[in-house]
Amino acid sequence: MLRNKKLVGLFCFMIIALVLTACGGGNNAANNEGNKNDTGTAEGTPAPAATEGPKYNFRLAETHPADYPTTKGDMKFAELVKEKSDGRITIDVFPSAQLGEEKSAIEQVQLGAIEFTRVSSSPLGEFNKEFGVFSLPYIFDNDEHVWKFLLGDAGMKLLDSLESSRLKGLGYYTSGARSFYSEKPLKTLEDLKGLKIRVQENQLNIAMIDALGASATPMPYGEVYSALQTGVIDGAENNYPSYFSSKHYEVAKNYILDGHQRVPEVLMMSKTAWDKLSPEDQAIIKEAALESITFQREEWAKYEKVSEEQVRAAGATITEVTDVTPWQEAVKPIIDANREQYKTILDAIDAAR
Repeated sequence: MLRNKKLVGLFCFMIIALVLTACGGGNNAANNEGNKNDTGTAEGTPAPAATEGPKYNFRLAETHPADYPTTKGDMKFAELVKEKSDGRITIDVFPSAQLGEEKSAIEQVQLGAIEFTRVSSSPLGEFNKEFGVFSLPYIFDNDEHVWKFLLGDAGMKLLDSLESSRLKGLGYYTSGARSFYSEKPLKTLEDLKGLKIRVQENQLNIAMIDALGASATPMPYGEVYSALQTGVIDGAENNYPSYFSSKHYEVAKNYILDGHQRVPEVLMMSKTAWDKLSPEDQAIIKEAALESITFQREEWAKYEKVSEEQVRAAGATITEVTDVTPWQEAVKPIIDANREQYKTILDAIDAAR
């Protein structure tokens, strides 16, 4: 009897164990299904890592010092690129011509030896003839006029035309307006007659000086201060910040604001390096360049204001030209001689007026 009770007990135990095992297995299966993540893998199993884009470290050549508005624009551009790429793309800015002067930097960017540079559109005209249009005098009325053109369709097409020169135009920066200064009084156009004026070695600049009745004297920028001081030249021309930072106001205290040229700066990239980027990274670079323009213009405006205050405080005589018509009439033959070559661009500039 006892033996039969033991057998019945053992049988009941086995039945209960089987039931519990079945229930436990069902619960585990349900739990595993419920704990799967969106990729269909069970919790605890690592999901495949998201594919990261390639990492880049680029260089940007800049001729101006670190505290200059264009260099600050470069740095803002680099900051935006790093931010938009989550740190994948970094750009080191090399100011003060560490990687070469502008012409040399352009050549290196063409070859892909340097990925980025910021240069004046004046030397850029040697690599793309259409950019020579900015050396023509008095084609812009004011800052609003030049930016309406630069940020319009025609200005963007001009940037795109750099691709034929193995360069990728990304955006424009401002460099203000260029005006004349001299150690002799400058109140009117007539006061320029016969003066020896230093200019950049550019045929359009030389023609402009001749048309205004002065004598053009091409000369390296670094020699201008001593040439003014010793009387080798009577005057020169440049924007407010350069007039101040070069200390030319110390030896040429008369500055006449005729605004004969508004030569924009150009931020650009090697076409070779650009073509290696994915469309997504190209969009990041372009977007950051365009966003940095506002910052650079604001920095320029602040620096320009400080420059004006400093040269006035130092005793410079500033004369504003209220009627530029006589100046425009004097250089009209230059515009007419080059209108056919730059017709499309000049028409777009006129339309933006």
